[in-house]
Amino acid sequence: MKILLIDDHSLFREGLELLLQRLDPRMQVVHAATLEAGLAHLQATSPPDLVCTDLNLPGVSGLTALVRVHEVAPDVPVVVLAGGEDPAVVRQAIEQGALGYIPKSHDSVDLSKALAQVLQGGVYLPALALASEYQEEQQPNFTPRQREVLLRLVQGKSNKTIARELGISDTTVKTHVAVVLQVLGVHSRAQAVYAVARMGLRLAELPAVA
Repeated sequence: MKILLIDDHSLFREGLELLLQRLDPRMQVVHAATLEAGLAHLQATSPPDLVCTDLNLPGVSGLTALVRVHEVAPDVPVVVLAGGEDPAVVRQAIEQGALGYIPKSHDSVDLSKALAQVLQGGVYLPALALASEYQEEQQPNFTPRQREVLLRLVQGKSNKTIARELGISDTTVKTHVAVVLQVLGVHSRAQAVYAVARMGLRLAELPAVA
């Protein structure tokens, strides 16, 4: 697996590389100190399996880095690594297609857990940002199986993990996930996590339909 790290702080990149290689010693980590260097790498070589980028890069602000990476490599998943966890910024990043949002303020243990979750195909969003999004909205209806899939989806579990835990095929999980996303009115797993938080859903209390 190859990961592109875009961050202007070399010590942070080096520390993150150590954490990633502890998770998988075979991990290939490519460093870029600027957005332009990261984009040049994306255009010059085979795409990485994942891009981890800061939002506050030299000459760049807001969600520009995320937008530019998606423009150059629309099929490569992107995770934001940022100094803050403003709920509005987290929400905007997810709406712009980020697979996850990992605060740099996490200690090494939490950072490792977040990275592992993303590398396994899950979604990671900071609990503080999610907690602030709770509000009452209309509760959607799910079948018991869809509810089981949604529960695991918002926990950041991959399709393979969900399939193994529920004793069903990967294809069946993909079908359930597609239906759940449609019911929630979203287009990605990360957006589904936010939708659940926004609705204040308690999965154990979700109304089920036959």
